[in-house]
Amino acid sequence: MSLSALMDKRSKLVIGLMGGTSADGVDAALVRITGWGPDTRVEQLAYVSVPFSDAVRARILDLAGGSFGGSRELGRMNALLGRLYLDACVELCRRAGVALSDVDLIGSHGQTVYHQPVPEEYLGREIAATYQIGDVSILCERIGAPAVSDFRVRDMAAGGQGAPLVPYTEYLLYRRPDRDVALQNIGGMGNITFLPRDGALSQLVAFDTGPGNVLIDAVVGRLSGGALRFDEGGRLAAAHPVNGPLLAWLMEDPYLRQPPPKTTGREKYDQAFVEALYRKAGELAAPEGEVLATVTRYTAETIAYAVRHHLPRLPAILIAGGGGSYNQTLLGHLRALLPELQVAVNEDLGLDGDAKEAVAFAILANEAIHGMCGNVPSATGAAHPVVMGKISQ
Repeated sequence: MSLSALMDKRSKLVIGLMGGTSADGVDAALVRITGWGPDTRVEQLAYVSVPFSDAVRARILDLAGGSFGGSRELGRMNALLGRLYLDACVELCRRAGVALSDVDLIGSHGQTVYHQPVPEEYLGREIAATYQIGDVSILCERIGAPAVSDFRVRDMAAGGQGAPLVPYTEYLLYRRPDRDVALQNIGGMGNITFLPRDGALSQLVAFDTGPGNVLIDAVVGRLSGGALRFDEGGRLAAAHPVNGPLLAWLMEDPYLRQPPPKTTGREKYDQAFVEALYRKAGELAAPEGEVLATVTRYTAETIAYAVRHHLPRLPAILIAGGGGSYNQTLLGHLRALLPELQVAVNEDLGLDGDAKEAVAFAILANEAIHGMCGNVPSATGAAHPVVMGKISQ
C-alpha cells in the first residue's frame, strides 16, 4: 500500500515493537488505530513478549556497554534483531488470527546500544548521540507494510535529549479533565510523565527518574550466579533488610537533584556503577542479600524523590508500568514513601501495562505518516515540536 493510500485510511492495523534497556527481549503489540492527533482511538488486539536467548542478551549488553564491538558486530546484530523482531510479528499475528498481509503499518523503537543525550566534545565539535538498531527493512520485505523507526534522532537534532518519547502517547490515552495523573514506567530505566488535569500538551512534564530494574537485575544476576535475570515479585529482596548507610551512599547520586528535562541510561548505571556499589557494600560489610534489598529501595526512593521535587505538584494517582510494576517489594516501598497519593498499576485500571510501550510506538508511527509532531519539547528539551521517525517502504 502506498503512503498516500495509507494516509487516507482512517482505521489501520498497526504493529508496535519495543526493545528496552534490560535487553531481555522484544515486546510486540497489534492495535487498531482510528484517526490521528487528538482524535486518536486505540484498540489493543494482541500482545506478545518474545525473550532473547542468554547469548543474544549478553551480546547486546556488551555492545551497550560501549567498550566492545565495532562495525562488524553492530551490523550483524542489526540484521539479527531485524529477524528476531520479524519472528515476534509472526507470532503476534498468529495469536491475533490476523494475516501478515493485513498489517498496514509497523512502528519499531529498536534496541538502544548507545544514548548520550548531553553534548560532549568529539573531534573538535560538541556532539550528542543516540543509536538504536534492528533492521526494519526485513519487516517491510516480509510483511509488506511500511515501517517507521529511528524515532529519537529528530528530537535530538532539534536540541532535545531524544527521550522520553512516550509522553505524547500518554497524553493521548491517559489524560483526565478532573485530576492530575502521573505515569511511572519501571523498565531498565525509570521515567515519569505528569499529566496536569485538563492541561495542554505544552504543560506536560516528563523525564527519567533514574535506574528502574537495571541495578536490581545486575545484583540478582550476581546473587544467583547468573541463574536468574530478575527478582520475580521482589521475593528475594523482601527476605533481607535495607542497609541504611549503603542507601545513603546511593542517594548521593547527583542525577537525582538534576532538574528536568533530563534523561539517563545504561551508560551511567553500567557495570562500573555496579562495581562501585559492591566496593561500597564491602566497606560496609553488607551481605549480598542486603545489597539487593537496598537497590530495590533505592529505585523506589529515586521515584519518590522525583515526584516530590521535580513535579509541579503531587498527582492524585501514580500509575506504575513496566517490568518493575510486578515487583511487589518495590511497589510496597513506593506506597510507603508516597502515602498521600494512590499508587496503582495499569491492570488496576483495566489496561495492559506490559504492552504500553509497544503500543506507544505503534501510535508514534501512525502520527509520523500523518506528519504529526510526536515529541514533547517540555519533556525532551527540544527547541520545537518535530515529526519523529524514518519511514521505510
